[in-house]
Amino acid sequence: MVQARSLKTNFTAGELASALLGRPDLRAYANGARRLRNVFIQPTGGVTRRPGLRHVAMLPGAARLIAFEFNTEQTYLLVLTEGALQVFIGDAPVATVAGPWTAAMLPQLAYTQNADTLLLCHPEMVPQRITRTSHTVWTVTPWSFLSEPFFRFADPAITLAASATTGSVTLTASAAAFQPGHVGTRLRIAGCRLLVTAVASGTAASAVVEETLAGTDATADWEEAAFSPARGWPATLCFHQDRLVIGGSRDLPNRLWLSRTGDLFNFDLGTGLDDQAIEFGLVSDQVNAIRAVFSGQHLQVFTSGAEWMVSGTPLTPGNIQLDRQTRVGSPVARLVQPVDVDGSTLFAARSGKGIYEFTYTDVQQLYQANDLALVSQHLVQDPVAMAYDQRRRLLHVAMADGGLATLTLYRAEQVTAWCAQETDGAVRSLAEIEGTVWAVVERAGTQRLERFDDALALDAALTGSSAAEQDRWSGLGHLEGRTVGVVADGAPCGEARVTGGAVMLDPPAREVQVGLPFTHVVEPLPPDLSAGGGTGAAPLRLVAVTFRLLETRALAVDLGRGPQPVPFRRLDATTLGSAPPSFTGDVRLRALGWRRDALAPLWRIADDTPLPMTLLSVTTDTRISD
Repeated sequence: MVQARSLKTNFTAGELASALLGRPDLRAYANGARRLRNVFIQPTGGVTRRPGLRHVAMLPGAARLIAFEFNTEQTYLLVLTEGALQVFIGDAPVATVAGPWTAAMLPQLAYTQNADTLLLCHPEMVPQRITRTSHTVWTVTPWSFLSEPFFRFADPAITLAASATTGSVTLTASAAAFQPGHVGTRLRIAGCRLLVTAVASGTAASAVVEETLAGTDATADWEEAAFSPARGWPATLCFHQDRLVIGGSRDLPNRLWLSRTGDLFNFDLGTGLDDQAIEFGLVSDQVNAIRAVFSGQHLQVFTSGAEWMVSGTPLTPGNIQLDRQTRVGSPVARLVQPVDVDGSTLFAARSGKGIYEFTYTDVQQLYQANDLALVSQHLVQDPVAMAYDQRRRLLHVAMADGGLATLTLYRAEQVTAWCAQETDGAVRSLAEIEGTVWAVVERAGTQRLERFDDALALDAALTGSSAAEQDRWSGLGHLEGRTVGVVADGAPCGEARVTGGAVMLDPPAREVQVGLPFTHVVEPLPPDLSAGGGTGAAPLRLVAVTFRLLETRALAVDLGRGPQPVPFRRLDATTLGSAPPSFTGDVRLRALGWRRDALAPLWRIADDTPLPMTLLSVTTDTRISD
């Protein structure tokens, strides 16, 4: 009989996929777990029960969240729903403005911010400018180009003739070149601008001359505005080196436009001077529809098939260089905005099964794309939104099925750890503002705005307080008919049912927290029997397990007979029904019985008690039969 003791000091590899159950030789196996649910993995290696979600507001339908930071003291949450923009300061709505977007457009909306203005675009929508004037005054207006870019969409052989050189003219094309969407679109004949006012047919249109034409002869030297109802609008955008960068459009998906330096809405190419606009296409052996542009150490371009670097110090028409770096690709069905984490850019893979880190290497002077979800691919399935919490070093990723995965990323200590968050609903959108992570959560067929709150241990929760004890607590209409968990005066007091928007408590309380309960789970990987000289077929017995805890108020452990609450040894006595004090120290539990299933966990933490729990390390003593 072989006795063995193993010490698990951290969970810095996170929850591992089942495909790795046979790889105890990997470093990730020693630092990983089989199941980590509703916990956050700390950069230092421990796991802690995640905060609850505070209910903020009911939403009229599907929504997209955008963080807006005016300055270090004034930050806002923008909630875009069908045809409307709602602005929140903290938990309070302060403004509502109409907008031209539809619910179907929300997944593809791209945005970028400059000072008090947010620019918003979609391939099927006139680009919009959201401007803040004060806390409560916001406007949504279309862009106004000082000089828009042009492109020759029509066949090069098609000629165009104007009936006059000034005023209102009739345009005649040698072949079909016009469509109804050209109304309001600018054309340029031999460098002179005209504005189309009506379209009579595919070969005839009316226009107003804005710059006197050189003549009325038919010419092939003409082009039309790159963006219009006929050709579509910008797909994505960002600011880089004091230029506005537009990446792709509906009809020009692989084209890139950079405005003049310091003149953000002027895309006039001019004569190629250093501060003038730049335009080019991504041409390669594969489709490169631009899905995102990102300003990092270089201008980064994420396309449907590859990732590109646009370099130049500074970027000018004469020194700009374009190089393809990696071939991962970004999602096409929706736009998932890349996220900057410690100088690297994190983006979702087109396959829907990975979150990649796009990092520049000084030695090779190129970018590499590393899959951060390689050992936890079961948790990353079709990402739809990402938000990074710098304070906790947590990247939250919402999935198409409503799931939420969380990555703890701390490159300096080689921490790349995934876990999953489960709630009674589906997470649809995310945003982060100064360490607060906001979410649109679909519950019972309705959309709600919620946020993680360290003071809560329940979901969709609200808190209340009163100078005097009371047994009826109202304001819970968003949980009508639901069975909820209740924390009264800091102590869990079971479940209650919301009726008429209220719950009844017995005994009464001065402070309550009411919301939907959730269970946190920590389950280890199967033991590495080879370390103790055993084999997978040999019976195994867990003799004892020791949990090192930090500021923990409740713990339930399953040693083979279901989760059982663990009493802590305390020097002070606790009053029945009062808030339990925090416990820091070791808890040693003894176990009985032999096990022949080598894949069964030796222990398992599973608890829905709405109280804090932080696990730092685990020591197990086992015996293996000869």
